[in-house]
Amino acid sequence: MKKLGLWAVGPKPDTSKPHPEHKVYPYLLRGLEISRPDHVWATDITYIRMRRGFLYLCAIMDWATRKVLSWRLSNTLTSDFCTAALKEAIARYATPDIFNTDQGSQFTSEEFTAVLKAHGIQISMDGRGRCHDNIFVERLWWTVKHEWVYLRPCEDGIEQKKSLEACFDWYNCRRPHQSLGWNTPDGTYFGTLTDAQPLAA
Repeated sequence: MKKLGLWAVGPKPDTSKPHPEHKVYPYLLRGLEISRPDHVWATDITYIRMRRGFLYLCAIMDWATRKVLSWRLSNTLTSDFCTAALKEAIARYATPDIFNTDQGSQFTSEEFTAVLKAHGIQISMDGRGRCHDNIFVERLWWTVKHEWVYLRPCEDGIEQKKSLEACFDWYNCRRPHQSLGWNTPDGTYFGTLTDAQPLAA
């Protein structure tokens, strides 16, 4: 299994541990029609295994267009790499009306929520144990892992960062989505048509 870059599917480190002293905000997306860019952004953290060790990946996504706006890797679950990804997304693009996260301590921290408050962004948080409240980011993780990371195992963090740079360029610019009318996230976010075609069955 090691030679083939395979590993057993099993429990992974918990990336969403709540902090008992942090404020938790209500979930604002239930029943909300989200059909335009920068209406709702969302984020999450996932676990990326390498041949030598593992890293945590945080990504900021525009909910309506599935575009990955920014991302960061870290070898710890502190809030700073999540906050850095958030600040980059705001600096490069815009500010959303609503920002949705889970109740993990990274996202309920004062460091992270202060950035949202400073830009007048409404804060929304999933219910406890309700991963489907943030379903589009969960689908992103499946795509990133099954269509890229598992097929290109990396030796270390430097190699993994370069690989993910190529991954998110492919995902945003060249991977069509059926839910977007076979357009790409970039094409949908910027309002342009692409020549992307459906993936072969």
